[in-house]
Amino acid sequence: MYQENNGFLEEVFDMRKILKIIVAPFVLVLILAVAVISFLSCIAGACCGLACAVFVLLAICGFFAGLETGCIAMLVLAFLVSPFGLPAIGGWLLDRLYGMKYALQDFMFS
Repeated sequence: MYQENNGFLEEVFDMRKILKIIVAPFVLVLILAVAVISFLSCIAGACCGLACAVFVLLAICGFFAGLETGCIAMLVLAFLVSPFGLPAIGGWLLDRLYGMKYALQDFMFS
């Protein structure tokens, strides 16, 4: 009875080793992807901040020119490229990638 369970446990440990070998390339790809995407997200955030300022200035100019619909459209675009719009969604997705990377690393080193 004891030796049957011992053989089963050895098979489970062997399967975990095989899974760790299979997961290793995915961890490497995630490490590189998260680093590159994090860098690009930082640059995109700065560009979106500048675009937000431009859209707000255009909306103010449109308001004084009497173009209400153009003003509203520019303010909506300014919100989308502001740190509360699309960059926030990108940051949320990047956090999910970080979580997946750390979960796979924990599995690899356990």
